[in-house]
Amino acid sequence: MPAEREWSRRGFLKRAGAGAGAAAFAPGALGAAAAQAPEPARGLTATPRSVHPTLNRRARGWLRFLWEKTTTPDDWGGDGMPHPWWDRYSNPVVTSYPRFDLQDSSYAVLVMADQTPAWREVYTRIADGLATRYPTYWGAIDWLTQIGDDPRRANYPDAVMQGIPERLRGNYNRIGWTANGVEPWGLSPDPIGSEGNLFFRGWFNLVLSIYKYVSGDDKYERPFPVTGYGDVQFEWDHHRIAEFLEGQYRERPEGPHCENTKIWVPCNAAAGLGLYLYDRVYGRDRHRPVEGWLEYAKDNYLSVDSSGGLEWIANYYDPIVNHMSTAGAAAGVFDGMLLLPQDREFTEFLYEAAANALGWNDPSVPVQPSPAGTLLAREFGDHTSLERLRAAAELAFEPKYFGDDDAMFGWWFGLNDGFPRGQLSAQMMLAEVGEADAWGRALEAPHLDKYAAPTVEGVDFPSLGLYQAWNDTDGGALNVGTYAAAPDRRGMETSWRVTNLPDPEDVYILCDGQPFTRFAVDGPGSIRIDGTIDLRHYQIHTGYRGESAEQAADRRRRQRQHGASASAAGAAPAALGGARQSEAGGRGHGRVQEASTSLASGDGPTCACCVA
Repeated sequence: MPAEREWSRRGFLKRAGAGAGAAAFAPGALGAAAAQAPEPARGLTATPRSVHPTLNRRARGWLRFLWEKTTTPDDWGGDGMPHPWWDRYSNPVVTSYPRFDLQDSSYAVLVMADQTPAWREVYTRIADGLATRYPTYWGAIDWLTQIGDDPRRANYPDAVMQGIPERLRGNYNRIGWTANGVEPWGLSPDPIGSEGNLFFRGWFNLVLSIYKYVSGDDKYERPFPVTGYGDVQFEWDHHRIAEFLEGQYRERPEGPHCENTKIWVPCNAAAGLGLYLYDRVYGRDRHRPVEGWLEYAKDNYLSVDSSGGLEWIANYYDPIVNHMSTAGAAAGVFDGMLLLPQDREFTEFLYEAAANALGWNDPSVPVQPSPAGTLLAREFGDHTSLERLRAAAELAFEPKYFGDDDAMFGWWFGLNDGFPRGQLSAQMMLAEVGEADAWGRALEAPHLDKYAAPTVEGVDFPSLGLYQAWNDTDGGALNVGTYAAAPDRRGMETSWRVTNLPDPEDVYILCDGQPFTRFAVDGPGSIRIDGTIDLRHYQIHTGYRGESAEQAADRRRRQRQHGASASAAGAAPAALGGARQSEAGGRGHGRVQEASTSLASGDGPTCACCVA
């Protein structure tokens, strides 16, 4: 497997122009080699129809690209530079940092892994590649370099000044400037253990929760280093981060700050989502104080008209200057993507407001593509809006297969980059994976029994891939669908294993409906299957009927004990400065209701999280 992987990587990098010099790091110079190459004659095969979940062709192409991104070594330390395919170009000065690519890319990994719960190894490698890069210098580069007030704030361009209240212009930091070190908080060298910087640790906790659910292992429950200011290393683990977040929400019902002084609604929605998934994976209850923030947000961070329709929703609230930046009724759809399992009714309210404001379900109104809108239209069964939004994206967002034999897929957006633009591509892929409410279901962590169920291991990815890996507990069979992930390897010999079998001696297999005998018991509870790299469907009769009620209860008990003991072993720092922040900014409903407001325009820098 290592030799195959290295071969694939060299071939891809050669064709994609990834070995370019420093000039390649500019978006316009990423190289058109991949985009201009003649289209190969062969590509990924279509996914066969099945009554069980599968990965479609686009999802498999995106999986292959994520594999290349996450398994290709690069250096995210202070003396290094992330590979140019990590998106640090989108939405300049606001989300133009590569960690936003990490967090966005984790979403589809969660959903893909939930379509094939009996195959975890590849998703685990990818999720680990995302999580490992996060607590680095480049992961927290904005917090570690944007110290104090922005020295350029008196000379912002007009487009930026228009987004700042007139009374504050020249003396106020633009959105995206983290302002680490400003009063009353002072310099915080630790990007996690700080009062602000929620958009770092909140999304990191979500990435770690996704890793835990995908893999089932405890890697990030053990202490790991986090790079801080001046390259000082801080030690954290997943449980301490979740505990720290819970403490912040208990102290701050208005929500923690992202950039210092700014409480962003989408960042808080993401932080809440991370705690929501954490609770489902570990059997804990750390999300409860976020429910209080949600009620606070409904009371203070949006406005409805006399008929109950959404008038505006806050982008952020600054309690220091008592100002709120708002956006129109269409702006809550990205928040809704992150709030979906936390408050489905509120999410549907935000979605309907956006759909009505933008005319998604009105055939007479032209529509613009919306990644979050497409996802929520699918989640809520709004088929008219879904088809219109998908058609708009097909026309405007340039979906394209690329790489050796067109084995990879992404969205190119007409940018002439050498690779699919990471952040928006990742958001678009959420609506490509699975069907109906796949995103919402995956966030409920429904397959916690998968770690003890029959599991496929040792797949020679990226030569061989699986479009299906599903335990049918009614029939007692593991359904495995294989395909040539590297089409030029089709027909070659390969082998893989099935573990966690109740009794490997009793296994029998059908391949494409015919008896299959090229397998052997190779250990306690496991078999080795010898086959070829090709489109095949295996029905492996294992006798597995799911975990018993007693086993499920025992699993939940062990999860709760594990989370509790790990948390106690490394207690998080005490919740910081609730009273001080309250004194500095106030957090009563009355003060928020008296805040000045400004409607964000599309001329200056905006947060990509705050647009439809």
